[in-house]
Amino acid sequence: MDLLGLEKPPKDCRVVVAMSGGVDSSVTAALLAEAGYDVVGVTLQLYDHGAAVGRKGACCAGQDIHDARNVADRIGIPHYVLDYESRFRESVIDDFADAYLRGETPIPCVTCNQTVKFRDLLATARDLAADALATGHYVRREAGAAGPELHRARDLGRDQSYFLFATTTAQLDYLRFPLGGMTKDEVRDLARRFDLPVAAKPDSQDICFVPQGSYARVIERLRPEAAEPGEIVDLAGAVLGRHNGIVNFTVGQRRGTDIGGRAPDSDPLYVVRLEPEERRVVVGPRAALAVHRIALGEVNWLCDGSLGEESPGDEGIELTVKIRSTTEPVPATVRGIGDGGAEVAFAAPEYGISPGQACVLYVGERVMGGGWILREDTR
Repeated sequence: MDLLGLEKPPKDCRVVVAMSGGVDSSVTAALLAEAGYDVVGVTLQLYDHGAAVGRKGACCAGQDIHDARNVADRIGIPHYVLDYESRFRESVIDDFADAYLRGETPIPCVTCNQTVKFRDLLATARDLAADALATGHYVRREAGAAGPELHRARDLGRDQSYFLFATTTAQLDYLRFPLGGMTKDEVRDLARRFDLPVAAKPDSQDICFVPQGSYARVIERLRPEAAEPGEIVDLAGAVLGRHNGIVNFTVGQRRGTDIGGRAPDSDPLYVVRLEPEERRVVVGPRAALAVHRIALGEVNWLCDGSLGEESPGDEGIELTVKIRSTTEPVPATVRGIGDGGAEVAFAAPEYGISPGQACVLYVGERVMGGGWILREDTR
């Protein structure tokens, strides 16, 4: 059974599987082992897992390493644990904390895929003479006229293409995603059929290195200056109150912006922007959150000439974009603006867009690329 589209028979193909200890990567390894591939399981220790043992909803921590090892034993494949803690801290955790200091709202899962997993782990897989690196992501890799393409998963409720927009064409050539055409229920059924010890394990939640979702506490520990107090002001600059650190706020946020002394029937206030240099939180009505266009930096194009160019020219192209992982793509026009950037003009205004988040570009279900949303003063 050929699950990966490799040129050689499965028995002659070595495949490294990134095993996080969860059900998805475990089923990926079991499927490939059953199909006759030479499977090697690799688990990354990404942060100090001593405090994480027994935590629910984490990944790449103590219990997860134990679970991955048990799964590898059950399906009869070799399993290795690689200490990537220093790489993860430098590439993901430090970047996460610094982004909040810049008034941004980062997505560490994208950064992790972009650096530690699809750069460092991919290099390790090549060192092991593997023909491919397989993961449990819900995304499809499809053969295209110009090479492999990245597509949304069959199960759109589980689709993870938003988090993989930074995957390069060279990486995509080496990567495989066996679960992209399955639903989560089908994966759970396979886990039970394989009698995997993680068959009933809950999915990981929130950010893996943030206990109980308390990201502000993590950032305050890493960057104490993020908790320095400052002013809450309205759009005209009038001081409405004080805050205990911009790390506690993100654009579009309403909770936590109540200002004492305001009339009960006043319109609710939302965080419109953050001014980290002055430690200032600017609030206003929901209408002030409307955004008609945004600028993107570090755009990664997966077009391969499909749009006539590797990236759109000054005239722009019409496609759909996702500005959050939880929303559906919306119509927009995208044009290149040089220096690896792009400008996105929405067909209808979007609300609560935060710098530091990703904007992912689609034509139908195919990922055409994506980039990082820039702050207004960098456009």
